[in-house]
Amino acid sequence: MAKIYGSHDNLSLEQIEIFENESNIKLTEKYVNFLLKWNGGKVIPNLFMISNEQGPSVLNVFYGIGDMYDNLTDFIEIMDERLPVGFIPIGDGPSGNVICLGTKEPYYDKIYFWDHEQEPEDPDDLSNMYFLANSIDEFLDNLYGYTEE
Repeated sequence: MAKIYGSHDNLSLEQIEIFENESNIKLTEKYVNFLLKWNGGKVIPNLFMISNEQGPSVLNVFYGIGDMYDNLTDFIEIMDERLPVGFIPIGDGPSGNVICLGTKEPYYDKIYFWDHEQEPEDPDDLSNMYFLANSIDEFLDNLYGYTEE
């Protein structure tokens, strides 16, 4: 079971609705519940498998809503022209890679890994997007720790 630490100030549903209206984004119910419970932060364990070809990666931080360094608003603006339509960045890994949430069908509620090293010229080209989980809860359940072999 993943444990989140370094969370930001608690949010109200009203604050999330204001964020959604200002960002013109409808967040998924499971992700709203995640924000209400933790509002971003770091997680242990923090490893996840991208794909058999890509191998594992590390989750550095989940973004939160509010006045903090890792805030969702800033990262949505930074990634606006780079991510496919219907995806928002919700966290990051090393070297500029991003964990994304699908906010529109057919990707709604699903979690993807966006690989910046394979970034296509057309942001709607999904060739650098890797499916990770059907929801934020499933993604958290799939995280694992480092084990020596």
